[in-house]
Amino acid sequence: MLEVGNYVADRYEILDKIGTGGMSDVFKAKDHILGREVAIKVLKQEFAEDMNFVTKFRTEAQSAAGLEHPNIVNIYDVGSENGEYYIVMEYVEGITLKTYIEKKGQLNFKEAISIAIQVGRGIEAAHNKGIIHRDIKPQNIIISTEGKVKVTDFGIARATSSNTIHADVMGSVHYVSPEQARNGFVDFKSDIYSLGIVMYEMVTGRVPFDGDSTVNIALKHLQEEMVTPSAYAPELPISIEKIILKATMKSPDRRYASMEDLLLDLKKALVSPNEDFVTIVDVEEAEKTKILSPEEQQKIKDELMNEDKGDALEADDLLDEEEDDDDGPVNPKIDKAITIMIFAAAGIILALVVYFVGSFFGVFGSGTDKKDGQEQVASYEMIDVVGMTEKDAKAALKKAEIPESAYEIIYESSDEVEKDKVISQSIPKGQMVSSDNKVKIKVSKGESEEDIEVPDVTGMTEQSAKATLEDAGFKFSRSYEYSADKPEGQVISYSPTGKAGKGDTITVVISAGIQSVQVPSITGMTEAEANNALASAGLKVGNVTRSYSDNVAAGRVISQGYSSGKTVDSGTSVDFVVSDGAKPVYYSGTVTLSLPEGTTEAQTATILDANGVKIHDVEVQTGGTPIQVSHVATNTVTIQYSDGRTETASLTRE
Repeated sequence: MLEVGNYVADRYEILDKIGTGGMSDVFKAKDHILGREVAIKVLKQEFAEDMNFVTKFRTEAQSAAGLEHPNIVNIYDVGSENGEYYIVMEYVEGITLKTYIEKKGQLNFKEAISIAIQVGRGIEAAHNKGIIHRDIKPQNIIISTEGKVKVTDFGIARATSSNTIHADVMGSVHYVSPEQARNGFVDFKSDIYSLGIVMYEMVTGRVPFDGDSTVNIALKHLQEEMVTPSAYAPELPISIEKIILKATMKSPDRRYASMEDLLLDLKKALVSPNEDFVTIVDVEEAEKTKILSPEEQQKIKDELMNEDKGDALEADDLLDEEEDDDDGPVNPKIDKAITIMIFAAAGIILALVVYFVGSFFGVFGSGTDKKDGQEQVASYEMIDVVGMTEKDAKAALKKAEIPESAYEIIYESSDEVEKDKVISQSIPKGQMVSSDNKVKIKVSKGESEEDIEVPDVTGMTEQSAKATLEDAGFKFSRSYEYSADKPEGQVISYSPTGKAGKGDTITVVISAGIQSVQVPSITGMTEAEANNALASAGLKVGNVTRSYSDNVAAGRVISQGYSSGKTVDSGTSVDFVVSDGAKPVYYSGTVTLSLPEGTTEAQTATILDANGVKIHDVEVQTGGTPIQVSHVATNTVTIQYSDGRTETASLTRE
C-alpha cells in the first residue's frame, strides 16, 4: 500500500491520497524527472491478483494513453511495481461536473451547451482513435480552475474491435445506454446517449431515471420514456430539448450518427437556440419500447432466486442470436433473457457489477469519497493554527485529519510575526474546508530584507497578472469571486498592496463573471415580501405597476416579468404587477325630476345613491328636469324633493 513519501518507479513521489473508488486508489504525486504534479491511479489488491483482469487493465490504459486532446485528461505512463499496477495521469486542479451541478442546481442553457461541446470534442477525439469511453457521467468530467472542461477515466474504454460489453465493465447505471444495460452491441452511439443524459442533468438538475437499485434504474433505461427536460426547465429553448431527446433515443439508429453531428447541432443551438432545426426520425409502433408488466417482472425476479450458471449461459446464447436485431420488436423470451442478464444472477457477477458500476474513481485535485455510487467532496472542520510554527500547524492539521489538498501555505514577509509562524488563516476555526474550498494559511518569512512595490494588476487578465507579479519577484496565488463590475477573467483586487518582500505570495482575486441566479416565485406575495425575496436572491426590484384583479387580493403580486425558476444574471431587475383588488362596478343613466301636477312654484331635490351618498342637489323646473348621473356605485338612486316626496330610479351598468 502506497503512503505519503513513497516513490513509484524511482520517479513519482506520493504527496497525498486524493480519492478512492471501487477499483482503484488515487494519489497526487510529484514527477521529479519532468518537475510536474501528476495523479496516479493504483489498482486495488483484489483486482491486481486477477491476471486476466490486469492484462485488460494495462491494454486499455495503453490504448487510452494514445489520446492527446485539450478536453481529455492525458495518460502519461502505465506500469507495475511490487505487484501494484498503476496509471500515471495529468493532474487537474478543479471540481467534477457532478459537484458543480449540485452547487448550482440547473445550469443555464448557454453554460450547459458550452460544457457539452467541450466534452463532445474530447469524446470525438477518442472516437477518431477507435476508443469508446463507455462511462460518460458528470463524475468523470472535470472543470478546472481555469474553466477548461476535461473528460477523464478512459480506464474501462476498449478499442472498438471488441464489440460487446459485459456486466463487469458496465458504466454507472444512471447514465448507461439501453444497449449497455442489456449487454448488447456497443458502439460510439452509446457515448452519445450517456452525454445526452449528462446534458439532461445539467439543464434540469436531476437524472431522468432513478430508483432504489441499479437493476431498477437499468430497467427504466430499457422500458420507460423519460420526462421531457422542459417539464423541469420550462424556459429551455426547443433546440436544446430536441438535441437531448435525439441523443437519448433508446434505439441507437435514431440517435446522432456521430459525435461530429451532435457537435454541429450544439454549435447551431448557441446561435439560434429557439429555432426548431433538430430532426428526429419517427418509428413505427412496432419499434416502440416494450413495457414488461408487473406480473412479468415479478415472475422473472422469482425465477432468478433459483437461477444457476446454466440459465445465465442460456441467456447469453439467446442474446447472441438476437444481437443483429436490437432495434426490432422484443419477444417475451428475449426480454426475459435480457432481464436475467441485468439482474446478474450469479453472486460473483453481482459483486463485480457493484464494483464496476462505480467504475474508476476519476477525481483530480479534489479529495472525494464515494457514497451511494455518487462522488461527494469530503469536507473537514477547520482548527485554529494561528501563531503555530509551520511544522506544528501541519502536524495539527494532520491530527485533525485535514489533508494537504484542503489547505494552501502562503509565505509573506512580516515585521510583527516571527519567521515560520502562522500569521493568519482565511477560514476561521469551526468552519468547513475541502479541496473545493481551500483554507489559505499565511506563514511569516520574517522581516523583509528587500521590500519592493507590488505592481497594480487590477483589471488585468489572470495570465497577465501572474506574469507581471512573477516578473516583479513575487509568487502568485488566486481565488475567484463573482463580480458585476469586472468581466470574467479580470482581476478584481489583490493583496497585499503597496510594498511587500521579494518572494512573498500575492493573492489575486479573479472575477468569475456575473453570478447566475434563479428567479424566485413572488406571485401571491405582498409587495414588501416580494422586495425581500428578490433581494435575497441577488436580484433588483424593477418597474412595479398596479392593476385590478378579480382573483388576487389587493396588495399582493399578480404576475412577474421573469417567470419563476428562470436563470438570469445576478442584479437583474425584475418587474412585477401588484393587485388593486377587484375592479369597482359603476352605473349611470338619466333621471327625470318633476313637480306635482298643478304646482307652479319651483322646488329643490337631492339625488342620493342606494348607500345614502349625495350625488346632486337639483332645482326642479315646471315641466320636468332631466339630470344625467354617472359613475354611481349603486344601480339605483333615490330622489328626495323639498316637499317631502321620494322617488327611486334605476341606472345602467357602465
